[in-house]
Amino acid sequence: MDVFSSPNRDAAAYPIQALFVPFPFVCFTLALATDIAFWQSNNLMWQNFSAWLLFAGLVVGAVSILAGLMDLMRPRTRPLRPAFGSILLYLVILALAVANSLVHAGDGWTAVVPYGLLLSAVTVFLSLVAAAVSARKYARLAWRV
Repeated sequence: MDVFSSPNRDAAAYPIQALFVPFPFVCFTLALATDIAFWQSNNLMWQNFSAWLLFAGLVVGAVSILAGLMDLMRPRTRPLRPAFGSILLYLVILALAVANSLVHAGDGWTAVVPYGLLLSAVTVFLSLVAAAVSARKYARLAWRV
């Protein structure tokens, strides 16, 4: 069974960044859900949840950027790195999340409605676009032999 232990296979390398990238997407999606819950219920607990979810997503997003830079230095993971468009989308998503976090730092209703809710929705939409763009590249790499 030399197939699985061959040092020449690029597919045997696993990018470290892939461990961290999904976490911010989940946090930003849950922040949108808690923003909607705040909009419907006006309970400040949901605003606090949104602020903490945005913070957690930003921290792990920064860690994923560092892991991506480490993956660029590893020769075996270079073929598995995301395309330039995906990297640009990731950075735009994190910039929107920073702006959303600053909007959520306010007090009361205006901290979430309407701008915080809008920024959360745009962030989640761009996250879905980034996931679709990345999935196309990884699907092409999976069929490579």
